[in-house]
Amino acid sequence: MRDTLLLRDYDPISMLTVKETEITKPKFPVFDGHIHIGSLQMRGQEPVDAKEVVEGLKSAGIFGAINLKMFWGDPLKEHLAYLKGHEEFIHTFASVDVSRLEEPGFPAYADETLKEMKLMGINGLKFWKNIGCGLKDSSGKFVMPDDDRLRPIWEAAAKYKMLVLFHIADPKSFFTPVDEKNEFYESLVQNPDWVFYGGGHPSFEALMRAQDNLIGTNPDTTFVIPHVGSCAEDLGWVGAQLDKHPNMYIDTSARNNLLGRQPYTCRAFFLKYQDRIVFGTDAGFGGAGFDLNFYAEHYRFFETYDEYFRPILEWGWEQGRWYIYGLGLPDSVLEKFYSGNIRRLLKRVGVNI
Repeated sequence: MRDTLLLRDYDPISMLTVKETEITKPKFPVFDGHIHIGSLQMRGQEPVDAKEVVEGLKSAGIFGAINLKMFWGDPLKEHLAYLKGHEEFIHTFASVDVSRLEEPGFPAYADETLKEMKLMGINGLKFWKNIGCGLKDSSGKFVMPDDDRLRPIWEAAAKYKMLVLFHIADPKSFFTPVDEKNEFYESLVQNPDWVFYGGGHPSFEALMRAQDNLIGTNPDTTFVIPHVGSCAEDLGWVGAQLDKHPNMYIDTSARNNLLGRQPYTCRAFFLKYQDRIVFGTDAGFGGAGFDLNFYAEHYRFFETYDEYFRPILEWGWEQGRWYIYGLGLPDSVLEKFYSGNIRRLLKRVGVNI
C-alpha cells in the first residue's frame, strides 16, 4: 500500500460492469460543423495532404465539414489554394483583422473584406476568445465581444449573408482560482495560458453579458456560439439564451466531457432545442494520422445509453476527473443534430449540401 500518491499519478480503473456498445459509423450521415485544418491562426504548419483528411473524415461517416480559420488576405488565399479541389466537402470560414478596429477606415475595411471573401466562396466567419480575453485597445482596456467598434463586421455579415461562429469563453473553471476547488486544476496547471482568473481579465459573467448583448443588438446576423453556447455547465442559462435570441445557434464542440456528466438534463435540452444545435468536434488536422475512434466515441455518446465511460479527450484526465453517460437521442433528433440543422443554416447563406 502506498502511503503517498500524487494526483497526477492517480489513474483508477473502474470495477463497474455495464454494457459497452461498439460503434464505428453513425446512424445517419454527419456534417462536422467545427474542425481545424492546419494552424488556427495565420501561417503555420499545414497538415497532411488535404485528400487524406477528406478520406479519413469520410471513413468515419462524415460527408462534409466547416474548417475554421483565423485567416484573411494572402494567408487565406494560400490556405484555400491548399484545399483546392475539396471545396464541396470542406467549407472554410475566415476572419477579419480586428486589431485594426481603432483605424478610421475600419468600417470600410470590414465591409470590403467580407465582400471580397463572399466572392471567394467564403460563407462564414470565425472569431475567437482573443476578443474579450486578449486584445486591448489603445487605452489599455480589453476589447469585449459587444464592442460597438466591431459592429461593422456583424452588419457586413448580415449584408453579405455570412454566418458568424464566435468562440467567446472557455469552461467556467478557467476563470476561477487555480486551487484545490478547481475541477480543471490539472489542466490549468499544465496549461497556464488557459487561466483567465486575475490579471485584469474580464470575468466569465462579464463575457456572458457581452455575448448576450452582442447577439441581441445584431438580430439580423446569425451567430453560432460553439462549445455549447460558451456555458455547457449551465444548460438552463443556454436554453434561456436560445429562447431570447432566435438568431443564436450552438455547437457541441469539445464539450462531451461536460455534457455527459449531466445526461438527464442534457437529453431534455437536446429534445427541447433540437432545431438549434449543430454537431461539432473541434477536431484538428495538422500532421497526425486520422483516429477513427475519435468520431466513434462521439457517436457512442449521442446514440447509446451506455453508462460510465471515459470520454476521448486530447489531454486525458486533465480535462476532468469523471466519466460520462450516453444520451440515447431519438433518430428524429439525431438527424437534425448530425446534419439537418447545419444544412438549414448553410442554405441561408447560399450553400446547399
